[in-house]
Amino acid sequence: MRTDSPGPQHEWLDDAAGPVVRPYALTGGRVRPPVDGFDLVSFVRATQAADPGGLPALQPEHWRLVELARQPAVLVDLAADLDLAVGVVRVLLGDLVARGLVAVHQPPAAAPLPDDNILKAVVSGLRAL
Repeated sequence: MRTDSPGPQHEWLDDAAGPVVRPYALTGGRVRPPVDGFDLVSFVRATQAADPGGLPALQPEHWRLVELARQPAVLVDLAADLDLAVGVVRVLLGDLVARGLVAVHQPPAAAPLPDDNILKAVVSGLRAL
């Protein structure tokens, strides 16, 4: 039985890397979440219904997200903690939101920018000082 993988060895892959799973394998080939997109700074928190024994069909990454979201966390922090791409975490979170295991709170919309005339008046006033 051969223990080495066939083909050329890559510099970026070493023995400490462990098993490498492609992102499309984690998401089942999906690139968009089943629920509309999440902002990078959306807060995620686990709901009361998040019971690991209730839905065995979920992947370990799903349950890791639920565990991390027991304390409110930002989407990009979850992606960093899981060492996964943000797009992958969005798809996984969409699965969890659809099943009611996590709640995602979008940040408030940014206030509209002030009118150009107001900015020009401020600059003129600063120059007058």
